[in-house]
Amino acid sequence: MNTMSSLIIASDHAGFALKEDLIAHLTDKGQSVRDLGPSSDAAVDYPEYAHAACFEILAAGSLGILVCGTGIGMSIAANRHPGIRAALCTYEFQARAARQHNNANILCLAARVSAPPLARTLVDAFLAASFTGGRHQRRLALIDPA
Repeated sequence: MNTMSSLIIASDHAGFALKEDLIAHLTDKGQSVRDLGPSSDAAVDYPEYAHAACFEILAAGSLGILVCGTGIGMSIAANRHPGIRAALCTYEFQARAARQHNNANILCLAARVSAPPLARTLVDAFLAASFTGGRHQRRLALIDPA
């Protein structure tokens, strides 16, 4: 598990309960977590939380987790930021491959699709994996040709 830096996490109201569950899971494993909100399940606008998390992740060079009802809104908002590679994952293989093949720096989760046990598995797989480089680096350069 990535314990090198603080993991950034945020959600919207639909993802609030799952975010709280994941924070407890991660801190129990010794992972430092920085919660960017929200602090309740009162209605909020997901783009505000996605953007705040992306700015923090880019500034710190850390990884992040974004949670909303479908995971789609958070992934769309996050991927508007150059340098962010947010991956919406619903299977363990996807979460692992997102890091290994795509060097994803944000895992997006769907609170209305992935129950807490599955979400914990996805987070663990994402954090345990690392970018393998090689042919995948060449492909990333084709996506983000800065």
